[in-house]
Amino acid sequence: MEAGLVGEEQDFNTVSKSTGVVMRLTTKGRFAVTAMIDLALRQGNGPVTLSGISQRQAISLSYLEQLFGKLRRHEIVDSVRGPGGGYSLARTADKVTVADIIIAVDEPIDATQCGGKENCHGADSTTGQRCMTHELWATLNAKMVDFLDSVTLQDLVDQQREKQLKEQNEQNVVVLHRHAAV
Repeated sequence: MEAGLVGEEQDFNTVSKSTGVVMRLTTKGRFAVTAMIDLALRQGNGPVTLSGISQRQAISLSYLEQLFGKLRRHEIVDSVRGPGGGYSLARTADKVTVADIIIAVDEPIDATQCGGKENCHGADSTTGQRCMTHELWATLNAKMVDFLDSVTLQDLVDQQREKQLKEQNEQNVVVLHRHAAV
């Protein structure tokens, strides 16, 4: 788990306009997106093993198995059994959004205190009313979903490839120094 989140995941719920599904961003969603980027980066080399993703991304293999079971049921990835088996994308990376991935792993994004139930002061509260900042957080939820619906897996893959290329170029730079004559 990420630092500071052990034992308690930070939750952020809202309804996606395109899918009508509630979203919450936790480490499960973050790990799913990370694993999907890893998979998409290696897509051209045949099926990708979860053990490989586990090693490269430092995510528990059993956790990845749970996530990829959900991703497969949502037809985001396909599995190949047997020797040389693993996972591949079920559709092109430009047709998979971050919101698709997060929804697939059952992660509803919510910044409201009430989880969208509009009883911010508590279900057993005598008022059962929304808090004064409910609309602020509900609006933030909608903006987060809109943003995650606009970012594709291909966008993230391109970003990683650009970063890797930049790092390679920086490593290949030879610095020459002129020494002054003594």
